[in-house]
Amino acid sequence: MAETDTRIEPATADDVDAVTEMWVALAAGQREHGSTLRAEANRATVREWAAQSVVTGDILVARDAAAAAGSGDETDVVGFVGFSLERGDYERDAVRGTVSNLFVTPERRGEGIGAALLDAAERALDEAGADRVALEALADNDRARAFYAAHGYESHRVELTKSIDGETDDGRNGDAESAAESG
Repeated sequence: MAETDTRIEPATADDVDAVTEMWVALAAGQREHGSTLRAEANRATVREWAAQSVVTGDILVARDAAAAAGSGDETDVVGFVGFSLERGDYERDAVRGTVSNLFVTPERRGEGIGAALLDAAERALDEAGADRVALEALADNDRARAFYAAHGYESHRVELTKSIDGETDDGRNGDAESAAESG
């Protein structure tokens, strides 16, 4: 990717609809990896998040410079990343930033846009005072996990889930005793 092809910059109010569409595509794609988020049902909530993140400066977009110079429509946004400093009631030894919702349009993947978005979000969090950065990837999303590992991320916490009816997502019995006896 030539450096002049894509710019990483803060999202504007004009980008909210494009980011919302991309988030819906991201959520829909994550269903194959076990996500329980409903893409279309969360459109209004995500649009509100994107608009708020524009105001707080917690969202960046990757903009195709050639498309931006041409028509000026929203098709120039080819990716986005959300990020923020972790806020909470607990005192911690480190200020933690979080990266969320990194997405690049499928036709532009492999060009380094995701890496540029992640790097820009990390720099913004560093400037805001973060000591470390956390993010989430679904356990079954090998591509995302490999991408983040290649950028220095290591497992920190493991989330375990179980369906109330005792079945795992793949239909197996979630009985811990059975798993312990077979392993």
